[in-house]
Amino acid sequence: MKALIILAILLTLVSIFLHYKKNKDIKKLLIIVGSFTLLLSLATIGNLTRQVFPLFVAHIILIIIAWGAVIFYMIKDRYYWWIIFSPFVTIGLFLLLELISGSGHELG
Repeated sequence: MKALIILAILLTLVSIFLHYKKNKDIKKLLIIVGSFTLLLSLATIGNLTRQVFPLFVAHIILIIIAWGAVIFYMIKDRYYWWIIFSPFVTIGLFLLLELISGSGHELG
């Protein structure tokens, strides 16, 4: 499974590079690379939510949808920022749950 994820990341990076070679639009390249870097960072940070399984599944689904939004921007020039930033919702919800109920690892 990890090999498929790495392959998908590499294919996305290659398609970004080929798209830039074709269009020579530096602004669009920076937006795509920045959004994709943010998306990869959110996917890494999302491992925090693994303790709450339904929240973790929702986070993975939002990461996949956001990845599609980045690809959609690359193809159709429509930037849906609210979709790309949607994984922040699950991380924020997890942090809110931790604030309200605690981690369950308190001593005494």
